Amino acid sequence: MAKEQIDFRAATDTEPYWTNSAFGGMPTYQLGAKYPHDYIGALDDVLRFLPRPADYLFLYFLGFYGLLLVLKIDPLKAFFGAIAFGFSTYLIIILGVGHNSKAHAIGYMPLVIAGFLMVFQKRFIWGGLLTLFATALEINANHFQMTYYLLIFLLLLVGYFTYQFIKEKDFKGLGFAFGSLAVAGIFAIGANATNLLATTEYTKFSTRGKGELTFSADGSKLTENTALSRDYITEYSYGIAESFNLVAPRLFGGSNNETLGTESSMYQFMISQGVPATQAEDYVQGMPTYWGDQPIVAAPAYIGAVVFFLAFLALLIDKRRIKYVFFGGALIALVLSWGKNLPTVTNFFIDYIPLYDKFRAVSSIQVLLELCFPVLAVMGLQSFFQLDQIQQKKALLQSTLFGVGVMLILFLFKGTFNFSAASDDYFIKNYGPAFVDALKSDRKTMYSADLLRSAFFILIVAGALWLYIKNKFAQNTTIILIGLVMIFDLFLVDKKYVSSKDFVSKREIEVPFQATPVDLQILQDSSNYRVFEINGNLSSARASFFHKSIGGYHAAKPRRMQQLFDYQIAKNNLEPLNFLNVKYLIQTDKEGKEFPIANPEANGNAWFVNQIQLVSTADEEMKALDKLDSKKVAVINSKEFKFRKTAFVKDSLASITLDLYQPNHLKYTSTNTSDGLAVFSEMYYKNGWNAYVDGNKVEHLRANYVLRALPIPAGKHTIEFKFEPEVVKTGSTIALLSSIGMVLLLVAGIYFERKKETQL
Repeated sequence: MAKEQIDFRAATDTEPYWTNSAFGGMPTYQLGAKYPHDYIGALDDVLRFLPRPADYLFLYFLGFYGLLLVLKIDPLKAFFGAIAFGFSTYLIIILGVGHNSKAHAIGYMPLVIAGFLMVFQKRFIWGGLLTLFATALEINANHFQMTYYLLIFLLLLVGYFTYQFIKEKDFKGLGFAFGSLAVAGIFAIGANATNLLATTEYTKFSTRGKGELTFSADGSKLTENTALSRDYITEYSYGIAESFNLVAPRLFGGSNNETLGTESSMYQFMISQGVPATQAEDYVQGMPTYWGDQPIVAAPAYIGAVVFFLAFLALLIDKRRIKYVFFGGALIALVLSWGKNLPTVTNFFIDYIPLYDKFRAVSSIQVLLELCFPVLAVMGLQSFFQLDQIQQKKALLQSTLFGVGVMLILFLFKGTFNFSAASDDYFIKNYGPAFVDALKSDRKTMYSADLLRSAFFILIVAGALWLYIKNKFAQNTTIILIGLVMIFDLFLVDKKYVSSKDFVSKREIEVPFQATPVDLQILQDSSNYRVFEINGNLSSARASFFHKSIGGYHAAKPRRMQQLFDYQIAKNNLEPLNFLNVKYLIQTDKEGKEFPIANPEANGNAWFVNQIQLVSTADEEMKALDKLDSKKVAVINSKEFKFRKTAFVKDSLASITLDLYQPNHLKYTSTNTSDGLAVFSEMYYKNGWNAYVDGNKVEHLRANYVLRALPIPAGKHTIEFKFEPEVVKTGSTIALLSSIGMVLLLVAGIYFERKKETQL
């Protein structure tokens, strides 16, 4: 979807801030726009010097290592802890499926926490500076859902330390801490002002903003007024029992595309059905063994059996109360990840916690758990070596009994599960009951095998610690051995879901799609038009790489475009395709072969209408499109736009032609013997698009729910639309001033710290 933007940037060395390649037209604020004075982005580029995805993996390691050092963890333990965090299965999987901005934001989370900890350790200058730059980088990563979840943890952290300061009656220290954090937050936000302001502005236009319609696509009355529907927010809710995947990876079948071997029940079933061995082996390479509550799972969110074991050890023996903050953060993340499976808590957050209803996939909050547990694990490992031998034996026994006991209890409860998935009915219908029986058998095998696997890793680590107690291993040898086992445990699971075959060349990333014969055929038409890829509905971005498409793939797509599709196009009303100037549709035949369909009824780039249909609500706007001749009539909301004229004279020679096309600048010539109203097949976006008639700025309207319209006087005129977003100018000024302030704070901080050292 960003290709038009990238090509325009390369050709003109300027940013368009708008693209027509996705959803009929949208700002590029969430498509990789580059803003003036984005110096934090430049710093981020320096830190991410490695090729993708190694750059994100490096951020995982770097940030977590820094956090552990701030927690006064020894470098060797911190080293292994950082790798264990980075190899947490979910953090690897999101790299494999391309959630780059999510990985980017997660990478800076530990550094932000480290900065907060330093501030509350009364290292106000260095802590404030680390918080300042880490927070700026976190915001710059541009994944606000991850940043929001981080904020939840930080509120818990601040609450804990605030209580401690008040308990000690250190109000001066608390004031300095809050002051340091406030200054850091203000400048970090300021340095990212352009993106934050632009995103805030766009949110109201997107599916993350509240809609105006009061009825759903099926005609029923909408009962919710949240930015996203409750079902959509909680669609990916972690099952309560499924949470044990965190410590035994494939308890609930692993993924929707699990690799099975020749020892599997499914393989034996295939052989029994007369399938040749080589075909049967290929077939079982991608089986839907997952039977949890979520619609699709690429891999289990496994934190590691060793990490789990050592984290419990920390809760037993670490004397620092900060452990309860990390445990509390993990617990809150786990509970909120259950989503619709714990409706009382989830509904409270959706209804009453600010911004919570802006994000979907509530299971994603488990990133906090995947951060907190490795912290606890390394704290537990370090604390163990600080105990006397009697305490070590007691703690080791308790932790081992707990860790292995959990696996044993889960094993004993195996008979209470039915190992059935929601998708099994489909497989029974199409492949028969025996096929599903084989699937269930493999699910049961995975359940038992992975419990034994996790117990085995726990016992290895317990054995290493026991040998240390018996003076058979030196401390560093024990740490290295445990660290390697911890990493090996995670690595083996990661490799099941992201392997060498998942990596592609840099060239394939830069050119991810090859033009099909259909694309090449359509591209022979050099005029300005749109394309609709029917099989992709509105959720395929492939066409955007080659054409101006009305589809795309984005978590915050333009709301009105999505509504237009759901309420009209999906119901086979083709008139919206005409007024969106969809000249070609890409269809697929029964054999899966694509072919183009020309739409001779497409309205073109702009046209004059004879009549205005005035309505007063969004509901009436949408319903007016049910039966609309868009070539003659335009629908306008008179409550939003003070427009009262309802009829125009349009002679046969009246015309309006597109003379210049750029994503952010369109130029037309209009000819009409009478005053008229022109409708343009371009998306209406009030914050940035300005209209000009013969160089004079004029007001324009929204027509047909999504398009631009403009009253044009009689005669021949030059019409221009220019995308001139004030938000970019304002934000860039703030970003420049904030960046200067950050540099001054850095210089001042270094000066005062050195001065303090000299005085000592």
